[in-house]
Amino acid sequence: MKTRLAVLAVVALALASTGLAQDSRGAATATIGGEKVEIDYGQPQLKGRDLSELMKQLPPDRIWRAGVNQVSTLTTGADLMVGGKKVPAGKYSVYVHAGEAGGWSFILNEDLGVPLGKIWDGAPDNMKNEPWPHGNYADIADKEVARVELMKGPAGEPMDKLTMAFKEKEGKVGLLITWGDRAWMTGIAPAK
Repeated sequence: MKTRLAVLAVVALALASTGLAQDSRGAATATIGGEKVEIDYGQPQLKGRDLSELMKQLPPDRIWRAGVNQVSTLTTGADLMVGGKKVPAGKYSVYVHAGEAGGWSFILNEDLGVPLGKIWDGAPDNMKNEPWPHGNYADIADKEVARVELMKGPAGEPMDKLTMAFKEKEGKVGLLITWGDRAWMTGIAPAK
């Protein structure tokens, strides 16, 4: 019951702070192995806050839903190698493990979330069926498809909004995650 109340409190806070603004979503696409790969994600903003301080607020398992509001997803039409791990074609929810020592891991999970209307009676009609992350990652940990260590990426200009982008260099594709003055990256390639 405490978990459900915590989820509702987070949902209410998120909805109040964003006003369900659709511009809080980001997307990136790439063609890998001849197939479209897309990541759709919420874009939380730092708004002057320190990223390290925000990460200290994570639950004990240090799993973060890699976005804000609806579930962040990766959809691929082809089998992929993500950071050296095979990921079958399909749609996955995206999470990040933010280690206390600073290392981050990229996580893909088969569970695509729970409809907002099932966890919040006051959900607006247009949002009732939108998938939201579970309040406790342990509830879906058994559906994890891949967890890969992220490498520190090239930190360019600081980004107030969380940003995910596919970057191509010398015929290789990487997923670059940037937030604040930090960046992380993992390679993505067609499965062998």
